[in-house]
Amino acid sequence: MSDTIKHIRQPIEEHLLVFEQKFEQAVYSDVALLNKITKYIIKRKGKQLRPILVFLSARILDNINDTTHHAAALIELLHTATLLHDDVVDNSNERRGFFSVYALWKSKATVLVGDFLLAKGLLLSVQNHSYHILEIVSDAVREMSEGELLQLDKSRKLDITEDVYYSIISKKTASLIAACCASGAASVTQNSEIIQQFKQLGYLIGMAFQIKDDLLDYTTAQSTGKPTGIDIQEQKITLPVIYALQHATYADRKKMINIFKNYNEDADKVNWMMNKVEELGGIEYAQKKMKEFHNQALKMLQSFPDSDARKSMELLINYTIERIK
Repeated sequence: MSDTIKHIRQPIEEHLLVFEQKFEQAVYSDVALLNKITKYIIKRKGKQLRPILVFLSARILDNINDTTHHAAALIELLHTATLLHDDVVDNSNERRGFFSVYALWKSKATVLVGDFLLAKGLLLSVQNHSYHILEIVSDAVREMSEGELLQLDKSRKLDITEDVYYSIISKKTASLIAACCASGAASVTQNSEIIQQFKQLGYLIGMAFQIKDDLLDYTTAQSTGKPTGIDIQEQKITLPVIYALQHATYADRKKMINIFKNYNEDADKVNWMMNKVEELGGIEYAQKKMKEFHNQALKMLQSFPDSDARKSMELLINYTIERIK
């Protein structure tokens, strides 16, 4: 765990430790295979930014309570389920630097474990009468599905404009981060205006987060000394590419589209396209747009009273665009 993440967690550390214990209990099953897979998932958990967002949002407004814990667990259950399903859809053998569940147990088990986690999340909400939280998070999951399908449709046709791109990432990424902040707020207040403010804060953080992900594809891989180019290999149109295509000569644009469609696994051609995207200002433009969302998020955060939780949220917003992976 990085020093930055440790600082971010500090005001809510005790709640996160309790959350981790409760989450492990929540996914326990008497079915041996299911229990084995969920234990594997828990041991390889990520930075837990989404539960952190839930707890910080609640703590900025009031004291964290049982409903906050239920909200964080629901978010983590549904988020983990969507990651499992994503790995099947993408035929992904790796998750966070380890073998994915899909790689080890194949598609049927992976989908069923995802379904189990979704069901556990729904049951948790119903049993604790957290219907408002369930509505917030379910709406985000709906948007995530729509975003994935919109990206799939547009990538095939290669007609993604900047506005369509923002629509895709607002649904795919920002919607869940917005739900984290909104559900954290909703766990401690019924004020719809404040809950909406936190939802907007999460949306801005999520937009900056996804554009940063796009830019990470242009960082140098340690093993090869070259940019990774994974998004191009997977035929995902990102903001740097959209900008470059708009500003390329007819010949370069035609070549870039041909590489994207037909030679996306040719390392040399992909590397040429990555260099061309940078040359045409795609990376610089994406950085500019990322910072705009980042600055808007910081400005919105300042409208809430100063506290250790608010300082941690500010650190998290900065981390969103400064991280290296």
